[in-house]
Amino acid sequence: MDIASDGPQSRYYQSQGLQLHFTDWGNPSAPPLLLVHGGLDHSRSWDHLAQALRADFHVLAPDLRGHGDSGWATGSSYSLADHVYDLTGLVRSQGFGKVTLVGHSMGGMVSLTYAGAFPEKVSKLVVLDGVTNFPARRLKPADVRIAEWTSDLDKFAQRKIHRYPSLVDGAERIRARNPRLSREQAMHLATYGMKRNDDGSFSWKYDPYLRARAPYRLSLEDNMGLWSRIACPTLLVSAGESFLPDPENAGVMSQFRHAELARIAGAGHWLQHDRPDEVARLIRKFLHAA
Repeated sequence: MDIASDGPQSRYYQSQGLQLHFTDWGNPSAPPLLLVHGGLDHSRSWDHLAQALRADFHVLAPDLRGHGDSGWATGSSYSLADHVYDLTGLVRSQGFGKVTLVGHSMGGMVSLTYAGAFPEKVSKLVVLDGVTNFPARRLKPADVRIAEWTSDLDKFAQRKIHRYPSLVDGAERIRARNPRLSREQAMHLATYGMKRNDDGSFSWKYDPYLRARAPYRLSLEDNMGLWSRIACPTLLVSAGESFLPDPENAGVMSQFRHAELARIAGAGHWLQHDRPDEVARLIRKFLHAA
């Protein structure tokens, strides 16, 4: 087992002219496992889970385009399909055959889409509070989506980047969004999620244009068609105090061939931070099941 004792390594690959970063936790002879973060997050958000899985898997955590230490797309090209394409590039660049995917939030939707488009490439799939499309939800009409998108792009073009005096201030902002976090957790997230500016202040690493939702989205029928193609064992994990609906109550479970549902009580949307040990145990048990 080849696991670096001094922590994970930063590595890069190219996708559509972008230099994309991923965190490599070593153990290359083990089966590959990809941890796919959510929107406005970064690869080091997975550190606790990566450490729990690295003895049995070759764990890679990509920074999706526009996030973390990955390049920003010119023209705000941040659709779900773009992220899926980048994931195919990472898998190809590393020479992987089949991979295990664990995705959170938007990263869960990226993982679901990848597994449905390329079912032969995924051995197991875990989605943490990441089913954001469900039978009762309907897309706004195309003209409304395009109008909102153009308005958002204009707004973000004029917005000034917020500057924080220190990493501590950024960490407190993170805790304000998720009060369940300890100060140590928030500082870890801020340390890897912020960059130092020339004037000594700090700003978030992610591209502000990520907040503009692309108008060209997969329909509910598209999503359900993809979910029905997923051939691997799938675990959907619901957070008891999330703003997203429970997958079973939302009528999602029947769209999958081989899916099971687990619930984490007392956790919000960022359940891997709110209940890290419980989430790690649940995932390890699922991945090691026959």
